[in-house]
This record gives sequence, C-alpha cells and structure tokens, in this order.
Amino acid sequence: MQKILPATKFLIAALLIGAFAAPASAASYYVMFNHKTKTCSVATSATSETEKFSMMGIYGSELDAKMAMSGMMSCRN
Repeated sequence: MQKILPATKFLIAALLIGAFAAPASAASYYVMFNHKTKTCSVATSATSETEKFSMMGIYGSELDAKMAMSGMMSCRN
C-alpha cells in the first residue's frame, strides 16, 4: 500500500471544502414585502407577483437579510 503525503491530504481536503462551499456562497436571499398582509419575509428566489410583493433588497446571506429586514420601517410590526 502506498503512503499518501501530507501535502496530498491537504490538497484533497481543500478541494472537498471548496466543492461544498461554492454552491452555498452562490445563494442569494431576497427580502420581500407582502402588500396584503403588510409583513416581510426572506426568500431564496425572487417572485414574479409584483402586485402582491415588493422586493426590498438582495443579500448574500440569510443573516444579512434578516438584519436588514429588522431595520426597515415597513417590515416592523
């Protein structure tokens, strides 16, 4: 059996981490205001129902979207 060098183990680990982290970093989170219920919510996709919803912003993480939503006057209930 061949011995795997430490540098090879590190390279394999880095590639695996990158493969799993890349799709997660590409996600966008949308803060949407519902005109009917007068509430805001965070969604992972933009809606095409412009009569019912208004887009309040696009954020890179769910935490950023929730923090921004807490500071918006129209989202406070």
